[in-house]
Amino acid sequence: MTDAPVVRWTERGEERVARWRSERGAPPPQRIVVADDHMSADRAYGLACQGTGLLWRGDFQNARQLLIALGSRVDRPRRKAKVPAAGAPAPSPVEAFNLHRQAQSQRARTLGMLLIRLDERYGTALRREPDLRQACTEAWGPAEGPSVVSLRELLGLIGAHEWRSKGIEVAAVGGRIHPHYGVFAPIRSEYVDLVAQAPLPAALSAGGTAFDVGTGTGVLAAVLARRGVKRVIATDKDPRALACARENVARLGLAQQVEVVEADLFPDGRAALVVCNPPWVPARPSAPIEHGIYDPESRMLRAFLAGLPAHLEPGGEGWLVLSDLAEHLGLRSRDELLATIDAAGLRVVERADARPSHPRASEASDPLHAARAAEVTSLWRLAAR
Repeated sequence: MTDAPVVRWTERGEERVARWRSERGAPPPQRIVVADDHMSADRAYGLACQGTGLLWRGDFQNARQLLIALGSRVDRPRRKAKVPAAGAPAPSPVEAFNLHRQAQSQRARTLGMLLIRLDERYGTALRREPDLRQACTEAWGPAEGPSVVSLRELLGLIGAHEWRSKGIEVAAVGGRIHPHYGVFAPIRSEYVDLVAQAPLPAALSAGGTAFDVGTGTGVLAAVLARRGVKRVIATDKDPRALACARENVARLGLAQQVEVVEADLFPDGRAALVVCNPPWVPARPSAPIEHGIYDPESRMLRAFLAGLPAHLEPGGEGWLVLSDLAEHLGLRSRDELLATIDAAGLRVVERADARPSHPRASEASDPLHAARAAEVTSLWRLAAR
């Protein structure tokens, strides 16, 4: 526990200490009070808004209900909110995005104040507690003494364990993909279908090689293998993603075709096909677990495009899978993307588009509804000039 952050609190007249866990990278609360079933939601909300941690000592299922009550209070419109002046311009898409991110961050901070103590075997000693051992071990490894974690993150671990156990049916791989905690799950089928349907480059001979850069769960590498690519090298630098991809490849019976290696973007050598599905939104993640969604200043996108020509065999193609959501949010323009492609010494062979089918695309109450409703996901087939 010496290298990990700790939390301290007083309970029954004694000072207690435990390891602090936060996948969001949130700092431990400076003040912690003990809370139980007798604490009202309004009092809990007031303390949480002040940054006071609430260490739960009541019924586990009541803690879940309290978290829901706190969420409803966070989401409640402010009664004294200022009414915009008549004729005042609506926020721009980028302003709406930034306001949305700020609200999300504040919501996470407030709800993150409801805390659960875990013992050295990931137990809580609370009434009606679920069995957390498998979910916690999958995410964190073996326990190393007692720890404290927010209930919100703990429920995220439970949900991730259920996804991992059940898996996600992906028709293009002829089976299920089982995402690990912290690894971006392929719940949006349109980008997988684009890779499954695009014509393979002529340079990809019967014994050719393809790279899947930033493989995550390994789903796109598995799609290429199912399409008959004899050798696929899938890369990632995140230990969780590497373990996840290897497990999925093995589960699908593709270990002889797909090799999963640790690398920052490209593996050594060249390939007739190089596929990359980078994070789509050029913004700074507010938590480490958001790296699969946000790409600050489009760093991964730019690095992929800049390095692609040096890793393509003659006549080979690079497939960039990218949503234009950032364009509708005012975070990146189409001209900027095309200029980056051109500056890398690449040309566009063809582009295939797909409309998203996920529920948020039609959710009118979403603050970013206009951008999501207009979103298109594209597979850009690129070649060296």
